[in-house]
Amino acid sequence: MLIETETTPNPSTLKFLPGQVVMDAGTRDFADPEEAEASPLAEALFSLGDVEGVFFGRDFISVTIGAGGDWRDAKPQVLGVLLDHFAGGAPLFRASANNGIDVAADEELSSDPEDADIVDQIKDLIDTRVRPAVARDGGDIVYRGFQKGTVFLAMHGACSGCPSSTATLKQGIEQLLKHYVPEVTDVRAV
Repeated sequence: MLIETETTPNPSTLKFLPGQVVMDAGTRDFADPEEAEASPLAEALFSLGDVEGVFFGRDFISVTIGAGGDWRDAKPQVLGVLLDHFAGGAPLFRASANNGIDVAADEELSSDPEDADIVDQIKDLIDTRVRPAVARDGGDIVYRGFQKGTVFLAMHGACSGCPSSTATLKQGIEQLLKHYVPEVTDVRAV
């Protein structure tokens, strides 16, 4: 099995492509070892020591190492964990007591019901234009709400903590949304 790696705009994060589907639907972000307990793979990656974040996308895993970590040392260890997981056919998530997947739902901020059409336009643009581009860089951006002209987005994976994420948010996503949805006046990360 060959696992490809790609750099991301975040120097602390590498994107790993196992050549198969990782998540059938959605994405999952693990910010600490406690959250990683839901996934044997995420837990194994956090156990390496330098790992500070794990993100599962459709066909990739992004791994973030902490300050002082060195990818020259961490990359072979991460590849070893990923190879063991995918070659062994291990489950991505542990089954919970009700045999479902233990994935926490992200909450949306409540929006004014009169803004339903605006929200639909924003979500469509995020899903069709923003998320595919961000996934290529090993991350994800998810709609969280729209209130009084401001769009709230959650940044995951390589986007979380990336030095260029503010520029992407303000100069890329905000400009795109303002162009197509004039009611948008601001975009903020939550």
